[in-house]
Amino acid sequence: MSRHAASVFFFTLGLVFQLSCGTVVNVTKDGKLCLYANLMLNFSVNYEIDGNKTSTAVFELPASVTSDGSKCDNTSSTLKLNFGDGHSWSVQFIMSGNTYRAENITFSYNLSDTTFFPKAISNGTASVTAKPQITNIGMDTCYSCHSKEVVEVDTVNMTLWNVLIQAFVSNGSKSENITACAADTPSTPVPPTTPATSTTTAAPTTTAAPTTTPTPSLPTPPTGKYSIKPDQNSTACLLANFGLRVGFKQGDKYQEMNFETNGTHVSGSCGVNSSELLLVSESMSIMFTFTNETKKFRLHALNITINTSPGGVFSVANTNLSLWEASLGTSYMCNKEQNYTITSLLTLYTFNLQVQPFAVNKGVFSTAEECQADAESFLVPIAVGVALLVLILIVLLAYFIGRKRNMATGYESF
Repeated sequence: MSRHAASVFFFTLGLVFQLSCGTVVNVTKDGKLCLYANLMLNFSVNYEIDGNKTSTAVFELPASVTSDGSKCDNTSSTLKLNFGDGHSWSVQFIMSGNTYRAENITFSYNLSDTTFFPKAISNGTASVTAKPQITNIGMDTCYSCHSKEVVEVDTVNMTLWNVLIQAFVSNGSKSENITACAADTPSTPVPPTTPATSTTTAAPTTTAAPTTTPTPSLPTPPTGKYSIKPDQNSTACLLANFGLRVGFKQGDKYQEMNFETNGTHVSGSCGVNSSELLLVSESMSIMFTFTNETKKFRLHALNITINTSPGGVFSVANTNLSLWEASLGTSYMCNKEQNYTITSLLTLYTFNLQVQPFAVNKGVFSTAEECQADAESFLVPIAVGVALLVLILIVLLAYFIGRKRNMATGYESF
């Protein structure tokens, strides 16, 4: 049977836990993070049953896995995830200069496990190995692939999606830079070449100077509502509502683009000290990283990759931000349009913003701490009201003083 390469994988050596966005894995070596991964994985296996028939087992990677056999080395790392009754899934990563690749994946499954393979004739363990096409992943970057990728080998299909992985982590800290897979980058058709045509010499004519058509202003971007859940049966642990526009400079050209909510793929993770929200649309991917420090949270890092035309890619990140700060247990709100200079090449515009990446209670936003712009919008009418009240008091005071004097003058006339 033909083999189709997949483009995503994950790793663990210490801590593994399940989120709605997939399995989140932290591999540690000598007490430091050496590999990070967040992905979703499903299996489809055809196997023989009585009567010369075949059946298909379809299951996903469960929440409860162990990582015996996993290791992190300087130039080669291996993930081995063990689950169920004798099943395992492993990936080997190889470093080559300033890049790394996934060398192979191996899936072993125990046909005697009646939970996954009821009525199977065989009771032994089968194994398949495939060579993926994940190459040229830059060191100190996270490989991101939201699109579904299928590894098909013999009678087994493995489907992976919502992937974020860094196989070789330096300095014990996951990188905020992203290398997107080709499947997440829509291809831009190349316009047909206009054939050259013959021309004849004509009398010189006066040509008007070219006019520059101003770029039309963009409409207000739609407000998206996003959430991350620890699992399918739990309430949200991260909430975010906002409309987004990005302004970016590529070469000498500056342009702006609204983030479209239709068809957006949402993934992320919730942690005690760090939470992430990854949004992927047809034209761009944006990762927000929030941190919880000293009982306050803030937007700590932002990474944006934009598919520009024709066929180009713009990518920039800032991992030292202090935006959208609020007390833990509250949400941050800013309804008015705001703009933030992320780098010299990137500006982020927000509309109807409200976020809460930690301590979400019952899946709804907590009391909001408003931004200064929203607070000032209330100060103006309050100031006007106070001024009117003072003016009314002055008029009334003048009236009573004048009336009192008139009455006193009337008594003296007698």
